[in-house]
Amino acid sequence: MAALGRQVFDWHRLTPLTWALLTRPTRQPGEQKRTTAFLLRKLMTVSNGGGLEESSFVEPPKCAQKAEHRTGLTQCLLEKQRTPVSQENVVSSLLYMGFSDVHVNELLSIQPGTHPQQMLDIISELVLLGLNPEPVCVALKKSPQLLKLPVMQMKKRSSYLRKLGLGEGKLKRVLYCCPEIFTMRQRDIEVIVGVLKEKCLFTIKQVTEILHRCPYVLREDPGELEYKFQYAYFRMGIKHVDIVKTDFLQYSMTKTKQRHVFLERLGRYQTPDKNGQTQVPNPLLKDILRVSEAEFLARTAVSSAEEFEVFKKLLAREEEESEGCMADEEEEEEEDREEEQEL
Repeated sequence: MAALGRQVFDWHRLTPLTWALLTRPTRQPGEQKRTTAFLLRKLMTVSNGGGLEESSFVEPPKCAQKAEHRTGLTQCLLEKQRTPVSQENVVSSLLYMGFSDVHVNELLSIQPGTHPQQMLDIISELVLLGLNPEPVCVALKKSPQLLKLPVMQMKKRSSYLRKLGLGEGKLKRVLYCCPEIFTMRQRDIEVIVGVLKEKCLFTIKQVTEILHRCPYVLREDPGELEYKFQYAYFRMGIKHVDIVKTDFLQYSMTKTKQRHVFLERLGRYQTPDKNGQTQVPNPLLKDILRVSEAEFLARTAVSSAEEFEVFKKLLAREEEESEGCMADEEEEEEEDREEEQEL
């Protein structure tokens, strides 16, 4: 995929090119003509480029290289000067990127009015990041606003994601779970990355793994994300490597607290001492968080659903009272500061 991405870059850098001289080796001439003609008509209905008139189909000669290797694809291009993009450019480019006819039809229907060159630029950047055709289609259908992004913004964000290690196929899950990674402010991403590196002391490799495995952290409030880490590290005694390996940061604090404290009060979980030792064997984290509530109660807590429901209500009341006490203390401290200033 990385090799294909580099080739996409090589020939996409020359766009808009005349792709009418290229053909897809696996197609019969009659089938190619019918499919391309249909897709060109489809493009005409969604393009607002103006002046892009449907031209008669010209059957292109075959490239010398096999489609699956594509190593010498740029040698098949006979025109390298910049020329106005045409409907044939769009369809042929998408086909040679590996998109099927169904994919092309879907892409042309996602965002009516998108300029052909804009579409090619955005899709090419996604392919360069290591995404296969199917994930590209899914991402664009889920977030069609991506096709409206300024190309330069897309390129800069792509470069930034590569620096974070989210290229070469790792972006698939991130884009599926958090497609706004291309539209959100870079400053917001940098703040989350900064919390993971500087506040939580994860290594660069661990940060990349967290973003790949738990992309929802990008939506977290920075303060809440730091608190979630502190709870895992200090209250539960979970080390950095296990936080990453178990995807701990993807679970809500409510769920984590409820199950962890419930086990504590049942005597089935203890915070490890400074040597990492406990008097009782703690259950595995996956048996606490990665299972359904029914399985958690039956196998891990060995308790009833009724008892857990009563506990959750009590825990919620305890937290409300605790928050109320903290608010009162802050108010008293503020009053004391005001009195000192008056004196």
